[in-house]
Amino acid sequence: MDVATILVVDDEQPIVELVASYLLAEGYLVHRAYDGMDALAQARAIRPDLVVLDVMLPGLDGVEVCRRLHQETAVYVLMLTARADEVDKLIGLSVGADDYLTKPFSPRELVARVKAILRRNRAQVNKISGRPVLQFDSLTIDPERREVARGDLMIELTPREFDLLYALASHPGRVFTREELLQRVWGPDFAGIDRVVDVHVGTLRRKLADDHAELVLTVRGVGYKFVGGAR
Repeated sequence: MDVATILVVDDEQPIVELVASYLLAEGYLVHRAYDGMDALAQARAIRPDLVVLDVMLPGLDGVEVCRRLHQETAVYVLMLTARADEVDKLIGLSVGADDYLTKPFSPRELVARVKAILRRNRAQVNKISGRPVLQFDSLTIDPERREVARGDLMIELTPREFDLLYALASHPGRVFTREELLQRVWGPDFAGIDRVVDVHVGTLRRKLADDHAELVLTVRGVGYKFVGGAR
């Protein structure tokens, strides 16, 4: 089994070293960065499987780093926040992190969150692999290649966005609650808040937007459904 590579980003060196020591003890390959620009440079060079990313960084903050990472890579992101109310701010900004952890945190809990993210995403890839390609008018969703295209135009999605889209599109017209989507896409051991579903639905809508009707609809008070006539 391949060893996961993790990039730890925080401007406080003692926190970086503490987190790194626990991750190294679990057998992960660990790289360190102390500001946003260095984090982006290292992410481009080493292509980590997951980034542990502090929100408050000098220069380029963690929110912008997360945005740029998702524009360029399919990396998973666990964000660290200084206060619980910052989670609401991050959700509102739709940065699309895979999980959030509030400082001060237990290093053992952080390691557990990292393991959960990597485990559930590996399981989700295996679950989707071998399933049929979905076709909705000009929209094609290919689970083997993990690609989405509208006609000849490729639509870049993060791994989580792809898994969410495939879960919804596999059952056109069916309404999923946030809890059901968390179970199907994030996994049963996800410890975050259900509003992350809203964030990822929002980014999906923006990326799938065209001149036609919206494909992912909100069912008020219940959840979301995918609409479209399958060929």
